[in-house]
Amino acid sequence: MDSRTDHRFDTQGAGITVQRALELPGLRSGLPEIVAGADRLGRTVRWVHAGEVPNIASLLKGGELLLTTGYGLGTRPAEQRAFVRTLAERGIAALVVELGPRFTRLPAALVDTARAAGLPLVQLHREVPFVTVTEEIHTEIVNGHYALLQRAEEVHRRCTEALLGGGGVPQVLGILADFSGNPVFLETADGRLLYAAGEGPQGADPLQVWEGLRGPHKDAPPPTGSVLVDVPGGGPGTAGSVRARLVLLPVRAPLAPVHRIAAERAAGILAVVLMQARQEEELAARGRGDFLTDLAEGRITAEDAPAQARVLGFKPGDSPLLPVVMRIGDSLSPGGGWAVLARAVSEELAAVGVPVLLGVRPVEGRVLVLLGLRSESERSAVADRVAAALRAGVERAGMRRPGSPPPVVVVGVAGGWAAASAGLRHAAETATAAQGLTDRPWYDARRLDIDLLLWRLRDHPDLAAFVDRAIGPLRDHDHRSKPPLLPTLETYLAHAGRKAETARELHLNRQTLYNRLARIGELLGTDLDDPQTVLALSLALRARRHVL
Repeated sequence: MDSRTDHRFDTQGAGITVQRALELPGLRSGLPEIVAGADRLGRTVRWVHAGEVPNIASLLKGGELLLTTGYGLGTRPAEQRAFVRTLAERGIAALVVELGPRFTRLPAALVDTARAAGLPLVQLHREVPFVTVTEEIHTEIVNGHYALLQRAEEVHRRCTEALLGGGGVPQVLGILADFSGNPVFLETADGRLLYAAGEGPQGADPLQVWEGLRGPHKDAPPPTGSVLVDVPGGGPGTAGSVRARLVLLPVRAPLAPVHRIAAERAAGILAVVLMQARQEEELAARGRGDFLTDLAEGRITAEDAPAQARVLGFKPGDSPLLPVVMRIGDSLSPGGGWAVLARAVSEELAAVGVPVLLGVRPVEGRVLVLLGLRSESERSAVADRVAAALRAGVERAGMRRPGSPPPVVVVGVAGGWAAASAGLRHAAETATAAQGLTDRPWYDARRLDIDLLLWRLRDHPDLAAFVDRAIGPLRDHDHRSKPPLLPTLETYLAHAGRKAETARELHLNRQTLYNRLARIGELLGTDLDDPQTVLALSLALRARRHVL
């Protein structure tokens, strides 16, 4: 149960409410009557004190529920008013007076002053043993503390399970954000944003919240009610240092003590994770990858994107934006790491000389890049340099298995933020569809639409049937006989039927090529000079990668 919806416990302090104290059997048996401060019963009771001395306020620290029979209140109205005022100034939770020998009804001066001061004042119509009341309330307070610790420990358990299940910092922050009902941020010690999780008001992106409340004001105190917890550093000579900082902002709901406790538990887990080499770089790259993915999938509008990109350090101004996606896929090496890749690619891209926003998405095996061009005319030249930098970064990071195909780099269309959103989405899909094509430094997304369409139809039985009808006999031949004929057909079609170029690429003399083409036509029962036949065969050859 969340303490923000539980009337028994306060939402800001470690204790129970006045209302809950009055509901316990001890005070309830005294037939309590609230004569002042009925709207303040949600105040926190952190302790109980019983006493009959006039200057008892000097013995209190605030937050107490004071039990008395009234002998210390004084007999004159001025004394009674002063007594109540000093208690209110001390910040006690409530004053409970047992009617009896001293008072059969509370004096008007006492009641009026309590009302004016906003102090809950309760009179008990029956005698109650104060020791029983004290024990009950203290037990409830201790149980409340234990409940808070249990809830915080549950968060710690979930975070630990997430890590053991292969998760990392994003999952830990996501659990903490869900628990607190507020966005959670991980900052560097100097206030730079590493990662954001959760949602702001009305589902706002957390980057918007951070930019408005933290970005320009990192040196100022956070909003009232925020929770800041240091994540300690690690390694030789770093004892007592701060590696990062957890920030919880109360923009959707108040933050309670249990949320600070949970954040402290999470900070301990994050400290262990961040002690692994270069985790901060991987985390920042994942955060940028999440932003670029959200942009591609339409969860961030073109209007909101520039401000959020600035938070992440990308400031292209009015330049055209060029989306680029690299897919590593199955070539990921167990010995590599996304942190190393992010650093290596960032260093390679630094030489490109244009504004760059680099993000990684380990789940999909993708690296997403958004670049600011000086003009659209330099698209090809920049694409050449970026593709080379991306591939060099993969090699430096050691993320290719020996003999595995190189990563696929797809370049989208340059344009504004709206075009960047569509371009990133198109490039990401096309990068998957391009797996297995003849290797090129980079592919133009606009020229792979047929491959993308065929990839989308990969699970449709009609596509497999089409491939079987079109090139099935050749495939059967190549399983049984030498030389294989499919590579000959593929090269022939790639050269638009130009036999001299085909023979040159295959290192064949012309007569040998003519014989192979004749055999292909015989096996397929088709004329390789017929345009419709050529179109069908071209599609079938491109589709076979997706239906094998």
